[in-house]
Amino acid sequence: MGGLWNYIRVLQVDLLDVFEITVVAVLIYRVLILWSGTRAFQMLFGLVLLVAVYATAGWLRLSLIESILSQAFTYGAFALIVVFQPELRNALARIGRSRVLSVLTRLQERSQAVADEIAKAAAELSRTRIGAIIAIERELSLEEYIEKTGTPLRADVSASLLVSLFTPRSPLHDGAVVVRGGEIVAAGVHLPLTQYPLSDKTLGTRHRATLGLSEETDAYVVVVSEETSQIALARRGVLRRNLTSAQLRDHLAADVASPELGRPGAEADADAADPPGEGVGVGVARDESEPQTV
Repeated sequence: MGGLWNYIRVLQVDLLDVFEITVVAVLIYRVLILWSGTRAFQMLFGLVLLVAVYATAGWLRLSLIESILSQAFTYGAFALIVVFQPELRNALARIGRSRVLSVLTRLQERSQAVADEIAKAAAELSRTRIGAIIAIERELSLEEYIEKTGTPLRADVSASLLVSLFTPRSPLHDGAVVVRGGEIVAAGVHLPLTQYPLSDKTLGTRHRATLGLSEETDAYVVVVSEETSQIALARRGVLRRNLTSAQLRDHLAADVASPELGRPGAEADADAADPPGEGVGVGVARDESEPQTV
């Protein structure tokens, strides 16, 4: 016991060391929160498993396995930058974006009103079988998509305006509408398509674009099918199908409209709080590499 105490005294941990350890722990925690529930987290777990196999091979003197993994790790660093590029970009964007300003400039009441208007618009679009995509910006900016293909607007969110924008004869109906902080900021925005195969062949280009944006950003994307008139909501690569307007409003009011009032892990808590069966449509069989649709 005395030897252990002497060893601890030799370490001479001061306040600066405690501060440094705390900063590193917070950074690791934030990275895990950012990637929790994503494909990147699954790939990160696989990488940790490979490192464990490499360490075990070195301990057991399995030279062939150790040599193969050593070569893989040498070039694997470059592959990781490519594979994790979307996640790294999103993480850097979150670090550089302040939440303080958004907390001071947005109110919960306005957020509820925005959710109501979007739900009303989705219900009307579904009734008239007009296809639509409405992307609600959260912490990560969608400006790069607006600049490339969209037409900038500046108008308060209203159901009538959303419906008119997606009317087939409207010049801006082909593309997505982007909502930011209670305002429609762009229309006619072309979104990136998901790169993962979909086992459900009824999902067309509109749904592929919806999933693609939700995979690359933290935006919540509402999609109305022109063929089936179904309302769906995509977030973090998961597509909730066959929603009613009331269910859509509840999801938006709870999670989308006021992200600045959320906290790390709020998405997981919101999923756990959903009543059984709510927002669940037709199940789609899929591989682990495919976007999830429920």
